[in-house]
Amino acid sequence: MQTFASKNIMQDYLTLIEKLLSENKTTGTNHSEFYVNYTKLNLQRMQRWLKTAVLSTETTEVISSIKTKQHWVILTEGWCGDAAHSLPIIYKMSALNPLIQFEWKLRDENEDLMNQYLTNGGKSIPKLIVYNDKGEELFNWGPRPAELQEIYLQLKKEEKSFDDINLVLQKFYNDDKGKSVQKEICALLRKTQSN
Repeated sequence: MQTFASKNIMQDYLTLIEKLLSENKTTGTNHSEFYVNYTKLNLQRMQRWLKTAVLSTETTEVISSIKTKQHWVILTEGWCGDAAHSLPIIYKMSALNPLIQFEWKLRDENEDLMNQYLTNGGKSIPKLIVYNDKGEELFNWGPRPAELQEIYLQLKKEEKSFDDINLVLQKFYNDDKGKSVQKEICALLRKTQSN
């Protein structure tokens, strides 16, 4: 079972994906050419976001104001396009405060956990679960920003093709530059601090 919580947590994830790609595989059980090619693309996306994503002043302030330990667990897979855009942003947020322990888990290897966080009955990822120092859940977020989720559901309702939906999602993430992910997680963190 792949799960890491080291100082180089994000690098551990990228290294796993690179290793699997060198064997013409991806995470999970579907190693089709489509999934492998999509994973290659996602690896590039994650590397780009890790280099270029900018965290807002608001994000820095909210994350810095966390005064007790938190454990952030994100369910992901290498082939997931939404995760490729959100995971680096969430990781960079967690790295702002040493009280936050960040951990990733592969969805398909952690079915019991995933089944607690279904979206409309589906195993949509990424899914971030934030726990306090007692292991109690503070909140969860995902699989994508609320505005984009509405767009996605509308496109599905209109029976748009995978490629058409994918283009819309990709454009949103490129234009948004991680701002929506930051804003939504910061709002949830503020809510837990005011309780």
